[in-house]
Amino acid sequence: MLGITDYATFVVTILVFLLIPGPGNLALVTSTGKGGMRGGLAATFGVILGDQVLMWLAVAGVAALLAAYPAAFQAVQWLGAAYLAWLGGKMLLAKPGAAPVLHIKPHHYLQQAMMITVLNPKAILFYMAFFPLFVDPVRQQGLLTYAFMAVTIAVLTFGYGLVATLLTHFLAERMRASPTLTHLLEKIAGLFLIGFGVKLVVSR
Repeated sequence: MLGITDYATFVVTILVFLLIPGPGNLALVTSTGKGGMRGGLAATFGVILGDQVLMWLAVAGVAALLAAYPAAFQAVQWLGAAYLAWLGGKMLLAKPGAAPVLHIKPHHYLQQAMMITVLNPKAILFYMAFFPLFVDPVRQQGLLTYAFMAVTIAVLTFGYGLVATLLTHFLAERMRASPTLTHLLEKIAGLFLIGFGVKLVVSR
């Protein structure tokens, strides 16, 4: 379909990638828990924007650059790990009642979700290495093929983000009555972010 090798498999692969627990999912859950539906949807659009940036960089030939200069990808790994650890550290050190790390204003959620996505080495690996495997070199139609793949990814991500936001918002309404539980969950989220950062460094 439009130069895409096995479009059905491509769609399933994207869905599986979205379902894998990681920083992007944590950003969606945390944003919804603190900013409600607006925060969750803003984070969803942030993830979509991050995905689009990575995909179009892959199209532009960044994969070849990283293959020729491994140090470039190594630097991205360290930068992504440092950002996640910094964000997690702020959540761990935040005092009860203090301003949340992920601010209430939707545009902050969008920016942070986009940064987490762009700096996530797993996402970079997917778009720089795995993603090109679905492009048929014989039947591909250039920009049209890539644009169709980009739209597919955006639509699937929006659908997933909407469902995740609705489910999280439904559960969050029942947790807001307990400030202590909310604060504890923030600490747990901070530990997860630091854990993601450490894991990305040691798995290089």
